[in-house]
Amino acid sequence: MNSVPNLKEGERVRVIERPVTEEDRKKNRYFEHMANLRGTIQNIYNSEEIAVRIDPEVMSDVTKEVHRNAVSRMREKFVASVSEEQRKQLTPEELNFDAHYVLLVRAADLERA
Repeated sequence: MNSVPNLKEGERVRVIERPVTEEDRKKNRYFEHMANLRGTIQNIYNSEEIAVRIDPEVMSDVTKEVHRNAVSRMREKFVASVSEEQRKQLTPEELNFDAHYVLLVRAADLERA
């Protein structure tokens, strides 16, 4: 496997392409759709959990649609959780917020982009 030492927050990376193992499936840590995605490291928790904000333009159409639906549900839940008075104080931008697509990836599955 590929191991990238000294990764830093803000660094550009790409998820490597490799076969999915039974261990990956058990631990939900690598799936086929992650291969070749590029993005920026947001947080490094440890070598097994690195948060990578994925570039929207590299996502497949299916992933984009799933993400779009998830953001729509988040907006609906947010609007339902605030009072009418609070809602009136929010700007259109605040009500129509966007969310980043972030994956937790192992260091061994990343390479510098």
